[in-house]
Formats: sequence, structure tokens, C-alpha cells
Amino acid sequence: MLEKIARLSEEVKASTVNSLEEIEALRIKWLGKKGEITELFDAFKTVPPEQKKEFGQQLNILKTSALDKINTWKQEFESQVTDTSVPDLSLPGFPSVQNGSRHPLSIVKNQIIAIFSRMGFTVSEGREIEDDWHNFTALNTPENHPARDMQDTFYVNLNPEMVLRTQTSSVQVHIMQSHKPPIRTISPGRVYRNEAISARAHCQFHQVEGLYIDEKVSFADLKQTLLYFTREMFGADTKIRLRPSYFPFTEPSAEMDISCTICKGKGCNVCKYTGWVEIMGCGMVDPQVLINCGISETKYKGFAFGMGIERITMLKYQVKDLRLFFENDLRFLKQFTSA
Repeated sequence: MLEKIARLSEEVKASTVNSLEEIEALRIKWLGKKGEITELFDAFKTVPPEQKKEFGQQLNILKTSALDKINTWKQEFESQVTDTSVPDLSLPGFPSVQNGSRHPLSIVKNQIIAIFSRMGFTVSEGREIEDDWHNFTALNTPENHPARDMQDTFYVNLNPEMVLRTQTSSVQVHIMQSHKPPIRTISPGRVYRNEAISARAHCQFHQVEGLYIDEKVSFADLKQTLLYFTREMFGADTKIRLRPSYFPFTEPSAEMDISCTICKGKGCNVCKYTGWVEIMGCGMVDPQVLINCGISETKYKGFAFGMGIERITMLKYQVKDLRLFFENDLRFLKQFTSA
């Protein structure tokens, strides 16, 4: 028995550990319910009377030595563990997740909505699959009208009267049918046209169209509204110009250009050295459109405008290829921050 105590004493002195798990394993081996030192205490009653005194002394020294060794190890390892009650702010986050951002088209759409909201415009949204009447006929574009060729789109085979909308003006038709003037609303959303995909065109894109109907609305109101929007979006020094154009649902109609945001009107390859870049179409609501929607054309007048969000985004961020907005390339998208 004394030889076993001597052997365990040497083992305790020579033992080393590298983790708290190893400390616990040795504690169980030596001092657990079935540990080697515990078994020696159980065997004390079998020791001859003349050896009990020496045996008891040596066994207590062994137990104290083992306990001291284990407690010392625990203190050393626990002192190396960071106090979790006080977080170390210099440590990396766990799990490490990169911050995301909004898509550039969403950023610009939200900015457009915010600008027009400050002018009292509400936001109206509608369905992307529309019937022919709301998408074309009510907007003064009857069947076989040549203006349809500019917006020929995707039709639904099961119902040729249903079409993927070519413009969010169809939402405005629903609004005019269900609301009485005054009406002041913008309609953002995705639209579709049968166009070849290129750096400046796509078969789907996003629009924001605006409508204002009330008594005594004039072309001057339209111009001032668009001037305010342009300067809020592109800067206070931005200029606009209106060129006569044609749209079946407005009369008179105009294309609106802004001074080039890249060359500041001096001329560059983006503006084709004219100093101007087209961003939207606009005009006074055609009286026939008011009649189609059940609004008195003699009492009320209105103006409408429409712009492509991609075009505005390309100018704002100087993006030269529209297709980048749809390719989900993180190298491109991570450049933008939420707004």
C-alpha cells in the first residue's frame, strides 16, 4: 500500500495539463468516487494496525498534494479566459456577416418618392398584368393606333386582352376611375416592353409616373413641379428644358432634358456633346383621357409625367450599362449604400 502511495505522489508531481478538460480528467482519476486515492482511503481498514499511522499520514499528504495541484491548474487556466461580462469591442463580430445595402434602383426610387411626397403626392401601385383597356385604350391609344408600335409588349396566350403593362399609367387610370379630383399621385413599378436588351434598353425596367388633376392646372405648374424635382435629385444648379413631342395621352406634350450631370452642360460623350440629357416625357392630360375615366374635361385639367428609374439612376451614379442593374454582380452592387 505504501508503495502505491509513493507511486501516486510521483505521478501527481510529474503530471502536466494543457486544458481544463485534462484537469477534470485527472481529478476524476485521482479523487473521483472510484479514483485511485479514494480507493486507498477505502482500503485503510485493511491496513495492519502497526502501519495505520504512517499509512494515514502519507495518504493525507497525497490527497492534499493532488487537490493543491488541481486547484493551481484551474486558477492558471481560468485567469487566461476573458471576462465575458465586459465585452472586448476590439474583437471581430461573430458570426462575421458583411453589411448589406439596398439595390441602387431601390435607393433612387425611394429618393424620388420622398421628393414628390414633400410636394403632396401620394403613392399608388397596381397590378403588372393589365387588361388592354387600362393599358392602352383608356389612355387614348385604341386598337391599331400607330403609337402602340412604340410600346408593343408581351401578351398572355390564354387571354389576348391581358398584357404585361407597358407603363404605370394604367395605375393612374384605376385611380381616376375610383377617386374624385383633386388627384395628386405618383405610380412607381416594373413595366415590360418587347425590346432588344442592350446597354441602354431592356425588356423590363422600372418607371415612376405622376398625375395631378384639379381645377385651373396649367403647364406652368407642370414645369415648376419638374424643376423642383430635378434640382432636389441632381443639385440646385441643374437646368431643364422642354422640347415639343407627342404622346397619345397628353396634349400638348414635351420631352424634358436636364443639363448633363457629368460635364455640367459643356458637352461630353454621355450627352453626345449637346450638354443635355433626356430624362422623361410629360404634358397636359388629354381631355379624352379624362372623359374615358369619367372626369369632367370642362371643369378639370391636369398634367402627367413619366420617367425611367434606370435612366435616373444611371445619371445619378454615372453607370454606363443598364444591364448591370439586373445581373446581381456583388462587385457592382456593394458600391451602393442604403438611403
